[in-house]
Amino acid sequence: MRKINHIGIPVQKPVSGEVYNEGMQVYLTDFTKSPNKIEFLRFDKDSWMPEKIQTLAHIAYEVDNLDSELENAKVLLPKTIVNEHLTIAFIEEEGIALELMQFN
Repeated sequence: MRKINHIGIPVQKPVSGEVYNEGMQVYLTDFTKSPNKIEFLRFDKDSWMPEKIQTLAHIAYEVDNLDSELENAKVLLPKTIVNEHLTIAFIEEEGIALELMQFN
């Protein structure tokens, strides 16, 4: 079952409180500090992340089993370990990017 976690919005200009994730080549804000659970993302010019993730807003869902969610999905970004507690992937549904988050 999916549970909405946050909304991700790509931006072109720096946002207060953003921090850099070198592995993903993106500056991120902490959505837990946003009253509306918004995460702003500002990508490096040469980022390897898929264009749809860099240019369109996404909805992030917490999931119990990331592997089963990916089985028949249109995968934009395969499973990626963010840290010891979180693994993510991006898929496309209804023409938009969805981030799937599995907390370990």
